[in-house]
Amino acid sequence: MTINQRKTALVFGGSRGIGGAAVEQLVKDGFDTAFTYVSRPDSANALVANIGSIGGRAIAIQADSGDPEAIRAAVAKTVDLLGPIDAVVVNAGILRINTVESVSLEELDMMLNINVRGVYLSIQAAVPYLKDGGRVITIGSNVAISTGSPGASVYQLTKAAVAAMVKGLALDLAPRRITVNNIQPGPTETDMNAGAIEMLSARSPLKRVAAPEEIAGVVSYLASQASSYMTGSSLTIDGGLTL
Repeated sequence: MTINQRKTALVFGGSRGIGGAAVEQLVKDGFDTAFTYVSRPDSANALVANIGSIGGRAIAIQADSGDPEAIRAAVAKTVDLLGPIDAVVVNAGILRINTVESVSLEELDMMLNINVRGVYLSIQAAVPYLKDGGRVITIGSNVAISTGSPGASVYQLTKAAVAAMVKGLALDLAPRRITVNNIQPGPTETDMNAGAIEMLSARSPLKRVAAPEEIAGVVSYLASQASSYMTGSSLTIDGGLTL
């Protein structure tokens, strides 16, 4: 693929886990890819170096998805360095576990700010720079939507909000042929699930959790021309856990 044929992607929350795997897959698919990170420059720099070693191009941008100014700055830097955006992936999110009587206002606001407001603002900031026919992809959680878990009520409401959000955004952006879809993974081998992989694997009909690369495969599909007639959807990839 020549330089003129390459596309541009921006991944919010892309230094490791599902986000890191999405960055690597998008680069393989022909995207020059910028990604944001918050607190792990070592992981971000390692990902950039790894992609460079295989002839790809990735740019790490420090940005907190709870900070509207940082979000807008990340979009501006991406466009300045790589050009108009073909695909934006919003993976940034946090999980705090507390039952309702123990959730502090600070904790509630933090999760709402990053998992809901941050998702919306990331998309809103990118839209003016998205090419017509572009892609918007969010990362939700099928377990949070389809099941209940003590202490996860705030996380669950944030992921439900994202699943609903994409429906309205899909209609807003349909006149420009920009599709908006949500991926809802089940348990995946990420930092968020560290220490619980054995337990989560035992609960799965397939007796394992997902690899981040498997979720990235769905990102790849949604970022491709093959998905151009799909919009406003939430795609489940959970190994049959919630059947």
